[in-house]
Amino acid sequence: MLKEKIKAKESGIVLYGITPPKAKHTDDEIQVIAQKHVQRIKNLEIDGLVLYDIQDEADRTQENRPFPFMKTLDPTLYSEKYLSELTIPRVVYKAVGKYTEEEMISWLKKTKESQHYSVFVGAASDTQKQTISMRDAYKLKKEINDELTLGGIMIPERHTKKLDEHLRVYSKINSGCEFFVSQCVYNLEAAKKFLYDYAQNTKDDSNKIVPIIFTLTPCGSAKTLDFMKWLGINIPSWLEEKLKKSGDILQDSVKLSREIFEELYKYGQEMGIPIGCNVESVAIRKEEIEASIELLLEIKDIIKKYEK
Repeated sequence: MLKEKIKAKESGIVLYGITPPKAKHTDDEIQVIAQKHVQRIKNLEIDGLVLYDIQDEADRTQENRPFPFMKTLDPTLYSEKYLSELTIPRVVYKAVGKYTEEEMISWLKKTKESQHYSVFVGAASDTQKQTISMRDAYKLKKEINDELTLGGIMIPERHTKKLDEHLRVYSKINSGCEFFVSQCVYNLEAAKKFLYDYAQNTKDDSNKIVPIIFTLTPCGSAKTLDFMKWLGINIPSWLEEKLKKSGDILQDSVKLSREIFEELYKYGQEMGIPIGCNVESVAIRKEEIEASIELLLEIKDIIKKYEK
């Protein structure tokens, strides 16, 4: 069970991430999309399914969004109403700033019955309007449903600029987070720098070490690559140029992601940090979704390879 693996701080947790359908779809269209998700996911043998809570991040950057923002279905609703065939645990993201205090209280009460894992997500930028703060969300979770297994977001790229991501993680652990899911990783050195500082900061208190789950995603086109950059994913300039000139950008990105994860998994073992993986597909093109499944299976093989 996912909860036991998190509590035991095990390495090798494997998640698969999806975005709920667009809210503009009819119920029949959502049913069709959901069945495709169910068929794709039901035999993957993963520890949990991540469902994202999408928020408009236009305030985060002055760059034009490569793809238009479209509101998506609430992830809890999508999980419960349309994915009931799946028996695996659901890790539902909650962009807390989108909700009022009353909505958060109602949702937390509901989680006692139906939802056992969540990741709280803060504002996309300092200027984004919020109706409830992360501090308040943590407090409400503790008061209303302290049994909810809570995760946090970790952003390696932020660590290269501010050098304090390990301190942010440590603070979130003190607020109740028991695992962390990273933003998609294409910068290996940034991720390793974070892991090193994270290990150093917790070496006097090993109880503060919790699983770090790195997100990986294939990239099948230059436009997808531009969108990933717009989302804040750090792609070194030399790597961006290499991928855009690639004869097969999709397979090269899968190979790169596999190599990044293997290096991070080995490094985590050296540093005493439990490492896991969350595979997603940023794009909705069939080829990129299929590549994400291919990557997931290869990640599982890497984990088996290093099992002690």
